[in-house]
Amino acid sequence: MAFRLAVVGVDHPHGSGWRRLLLNLADEIEIVAVVPRFGGETASLEEWLEQRPRFETVEALTDWGEFDGALVCLPNDECPQAAVQLAQNKKHLLVEKPCAGRADDFRPVVEAVRQAGVAFQSGYVWRYREAPQRLRRMVDDRRFGKLISVEMSMHTSDVARRDPAHYLFDRRYSMGGFFNWLACHWIDLLFYVTRQKAVAVTAKVGCFGAVPVDVEDGGAAIIELADGGIATLVGGYWLPRWCGESHWSMRGSKRWVHWQPTAPDSGGVLEIHGPQPQWDAMDETFTLPHDHTKGYGGAAGLELVRDWLRLARSQEPEATPSCRNTPQTALATLELIDAIYRSSDQGCRVECEIGAD
Repeated sequence: MAFRLAVVGVDHPHGSGWRRLLLNLADEIEIVAVVPRFGGETASLEEWLEQRPRFETVEALTDWGEFDGALVCLPNDECPQAAVQLAQNKKHLLVEKPCAGRADDFRPVVEAVRQAGVAFQSGYVWRYREAPQRLRRMVDDRRFGKLISVEMSMHTSDVARRDPAHYLFDRRYSMGGFFNWLACHWIDLLFYVTRQKAVAVTAKVGCFGAVPVDVEDGGAAIIELADGGIATLVGGYWLPRWCGESHWSMRGSKRWVHWQPTAPDSGGVLEIHGPQPQWDAMDETFTLPHDHTKGYGGAAGLELVRDWLRLARSQEPEATPSCRNTPQTALATLELIDAIYRSSDQGCRVECEIGAD
């Protein structure tokens, strides 16, 4: 029997990508209802969903009740309340990242999921990609030795190309900018790959581009890790065309690795440089195959959704391993973003103890 899914939020930037992804799982998931939101607009609604039951509010959807879980794609000001309402009605949650504008706004979701015992999954698809899995195994195997630094960058199309009037750049709805909407992926992945807590942050964020908006278009952060290493994150909406550039470098006492997540015609490239015990140094370029899966996150997105379905269908949820993304990991990412904003606003180093797994 197919899992009955309600879609909450149609004209979301990633909404159509998620719905296209779900077409790959047509034998496992059926979209049975739609809550448009965004003022009721349905410009991106696919024709095959046009006759599905439609509701104006989450309350009306839950009153109807003929669904098992929901894909929640809403702005930060609406997402937490909708997630709480759904959890309280025993509906499983697949929530588009970042899930909230601030950590405090998301804490009620964590509690609601705990009390209801529903399956939770968030849209941090990078935890399901192969290259981060390999980096995480390198850390687990101590192939880096002592991890000294993690250097992360993410640069993408500027505000002018993304529409300055979009709600993503309106503090009333989003509360944060680049770090909340995009850099959150790397912040979440930093916890996942290194398994370390963040113990202090020094940051500078702001609007550095040519188009003024009332949230940050980018910035830089230095994150101190619990085992004595440091991580840096620099990026923004700063490229004057539709494109993106991302890079990681992880340096340890025994090896260093450069990861190109978006290397052309590949699923990412790892350039690995190891020790030189005798005459020959260890150097390798490892290229992962290109993913042709359609939809948000591609094959990693499919694995993410299947992981959620596994938990949702469990007969013993308390004894079933959680998804790679949990309410606690989503909360930790928001807590670190809050610390980055606080450091920038106060112009000082902010001590913390933030970590997820």
